[in-house]
Amino acid sequence: MLQANEIKKFFGGVKALKGVDLHVEAGEIHGLLGENGAGKSTLMKVISGAHAADSGTMVFNGETIVHNNPHIARQRGISIIYQEFSLVPELSVTENIFLGQARGSWINRKQLDKEAAELISSIGFEINVSKKIRELSVANQQIVEIAKALSQKVKLLILDEPSAVLGTQEVKKLFTLLRKLKTEGVAVIYISHHLEELFELTDRITVLKDGSTVSTIATKDTNKDQLVSLMVGRELSQMYPDKTQSLGEFSGTIKIENLATVKKGESLSFELHEGEILGIGGLVGSGRTEVLESLFGLHGKAPSTIRINGKPLLIGSPRDAIRKGWGMVPEDRKKFGGLLNLSLRENISMANLSRSANRWGFIDGKKELEIVNDLMKRLQVKFGNINDPLLSLSGGNQQKVVLAKWLNLDLKVLLIDEPTRGVDVGARAEIYQIIQQLANQGVYILMVSSDMEELMGMSDRILVLKNGQLQGSIDRKDFNEETILRLAIGAN
Repeated sequence: MLQANEIKKFFGGVKALKGVDLHVEAGEIHGLLGENGAGKSTLMKVISGAHAADSGTMVFNGETIVHNNPHIARQRGISIIYQEFSLVPELSVTENIFLGQARGSWINRKQLDKEAAELISSIGFEINVSKKIRELSVANQQIVEIAKALSQKVKLLILDEPSAVLGTQEVKKLFTLLRKLKTEGVAVIYISHHLEELFELTDRITVLKDGSTVSTIATKDTNKDQLVSLMVGRELSQMYPDKTQSLGEFSGTIKIENLATVKKGESLSFELHEGEILGIGGLVGSGRTEVLESLFGLHGKAPSTIRINGKPLLIGSPRDAIRKGWGMVPEDRKKFGGLLNLSLRENISMANLSRSANRWGFIDGKKELEIVNDLMKRLQVKFGNINDPLLSLSGGNQQKVVLAKWLNLDLKVLLIDEPTRGVDVGARAEIYQIIQQLANQGVYILMVSSDMEELMGMSDRILVLKNGQLQGSIDRKDFNEETILRLAIGAN
């Protein structure tokens, strides 16, 4: 279906692609793996027409491609679902799905709504198609992107980290859909940092490193260690840090009672121990994120009672939370976690400007630089210049900068939502180490994750939610994927 040979792409002096080869068969699910910055997204943009290659050849379905752009690519049957959504927030689900498709002189909205609803239903989901995109959850926006890609005849479907915002059940439905497309002869390129997904889904895997193809291997002939070694150029001895720290070293407890959740009039109560990583599991829409938002004061003064070692604590706003040593790393780091156009220095300083100020209240540039450089070194952030914008960094390094911002506080509590979404394997291991080190220092950590392996690998204890209600609490020695899933779907 696709033969891309010696594809090169330069941006100024930066060699994004140094000569990539990628061959994909019809009726094949082909995995694409590589660290952030390896060239995966650039290659996909060349294939889908968003970028023109500087050199190299591309043959699609027997036809040599000389001129390419997104419109021509769609006409040929190439559809791409980017990690960053390309939806129009103010338009409805239906309008987004059929945007840019010729439908004659008049638009029959009723018919289009019907077609959109049937299309979404055919891929295993139900969404109100008259709703505006901005009213949907991130997971449902991803479903709309998939429906949009399938609204025209597709021969090659490219998916960039599609499962990053989906829960376990949604991922299963997505895999069922992709396998169905495979039987129909559609070629699928599946980009993911989750090795388990690639082993479960793909036929072959191509590994990129530093803008070059390292290897293409049949999935059945490889293993996790080999892929990681090919991708990062070194062995990754252990993904998750050792749990050698004894929680008994710390005696503090945060008691949370009657926390407002997704269902009005219902609430939940739980305890968080000093130095503990308390995981929160559940399906998308179970209210996990809302728990973190409520605790951080995003919804104003909640009717909940928070007590630290028996003393009441009132948090009525994020400003309140920050002043009391609470930090929050949100699920969508690009929208809420950092200010992409501001420098790395500004992003890290902003949570605690007083630390960089002199006695008259003005920012001391030298002092600020020392603090920021120290944090960047401590978190092993890879960057060019401290004054570069945050958007210039890879996903994993952006996440480290968002974490560094909170380490600039006298951090007592860290609320972290999907800690490694869109982050490559090497950076994931480094982020896990940072989180565990904070716990070892006695920071209270509440972590939401849709990645089952991550949830079990990092947590000391897991709370499972369904419809905003606590279904159960599981100790580390009893962690089991089936137990967590049964609680999440209410089948316990």
